[in-house]
Amino acid sequence: MTHYTSSVTLGRVPITSTMANTYKLSFDTLLDAARTTVAAVVSLLLARILKLPEFYWAPISAIVIIQSTINPRTVAWQRFAGTALGAALGALVATFFSSSALVYGVAVLLCGVLCAVLRLDGAYRFAAITLSIIVLIAHQRPAWIVASHRFVEVSLGIAVALAVAQLWPGRSVIS
Repeated sequence: MTHYTSSVTLGRVPITSTMANTYKLSFDTLLDAARTTVAAVVSLLLARILKLPEFYWAPISAIVIIQSTINPRTVAWQRFAGTALGAALGALVATFFSSSALVYGVAVLLCGVLCAVLRLDGAYRFAAITLSIIVLIAHQRPAWIVASHRFVEVSLGIAVALAVAQLWPGRSVIS
């Protein structure tokens, strides 16, 4: 394993950090890249066959799941729950409120509160990202349609990644 050391000073105090670089070219990394490619391409093709309007979210989600350093089922649940919450809240906000930084900020805060109340550990980042995409990006369709498409696109990528992870287990991950 290669270690990189960098030193930064905070005032007069040197702060040294060491980072391990475990991702280097080897047979295992080639297999990992092939596994990720299969998940991404299968997700892409399925999303296109289903004529999903923003089909690219399926392979992006597959990559997020398959390349996670934690158990794929854990991160899949976090992404699924967060996307569902963010899509629903984003659709409500975009439908019933005018766009402003204040409304957006309150909605992101509400995502965090709801994730905590519902005990959706790890889902907040995905909820806030989904809400941001629905609320901040101009769309040609109503917010509910955009939100439902986003949820389906992400869910497709999650399902494919879980299938690939089950059929082709990868490197060791943290549970």
